[in-house]
Amino acid sequence: MTQELDDKAPLLDHLIELRRRLTYSVVAVIVASFSCFAFAEDIFAFLVAPLHQVVGGNSKMIFTGLHEAFFTYMKVSFYAGLFLAMPVILWQLWIFVAPGLYRNEKKVFLPFLVMTPVLFFFGATLAYAFVFPLVFKYFLSFSTPSIESLPSVREYLDLVLSLLFAFGIVFEMPVGLLLLIRVGFLSTEYLVAKRKYFIVLAFIIAAILVPPDPFSQVMAAIPLIILYEISIVIGRLFEKDRAKTQAQGDL
Repeated sequence: MTQELDDKAPLLDHLIELRRRLTYSVVAVIVASFSCFAFAEDIFAFLVAPLHQVVGGNSKMIFTGLHEAFFTYMKVSFYAGLFLAMPVILWQLWIFVAPGLYRNEKKVFLPFLVMTPVLFFFGATLAYAFVFPLVFKYFLSFSTPSIESLPSVREYLDLVLSLLFAFGIVFEMPVGLLLLIRVGFLSTEYLVAKRKYFIVLAFIIAAILVPPDPFSQVMAAIPLIILYEISIVIGRLFEKDRAKTQAQGDL
């Protein structure tokens, strides 16, 4: 009975600690989101800027429901707040996970934790600066004298967020590959052998995410291929370090 209670105690402590870290993270998101609501109109204008570059700065958007604009601003505020609170969330994750890691495991985990938001931001920035104008120009090309484009604020925001998250998540690929290489589940030799298949996959992903224009698809696929090659280069460094550590251990 005493042994059973002792086994439950650490689990209860972990759950309490997890609740504490989740509480801090949620509070950070809530505070940041409410703060961003005061600037929701400006943030939304920033998101609409690529559309204005295509159709002109005097273009307007519509909302068909009385509540649509309000909830659109709420959604903008939430995601902006989530972005601002991400350092706090990642720090809380590190505080929760770090005590259970060995020193060498911390060296592995921490760089990947730092690179995750950096690569996501890089992918989202590429989508905003390069992909948005191409996508909007392509979609608007279907307008005719009898079909006028009147974008809704809600539908526009949903499209923008889906593209931002799609590119952000795709650019997380090096984190996953390098983590698998670092723990020994994947090898750079395997990545090199599958390089030609990934190039085809990169163009398939580009074809899904950007308009069916060869130039746009090539420009979207190239960063993915570059990140794949960077993963191979850094992965080889990881493998050399692991082999050196094992050699020293054998001695």
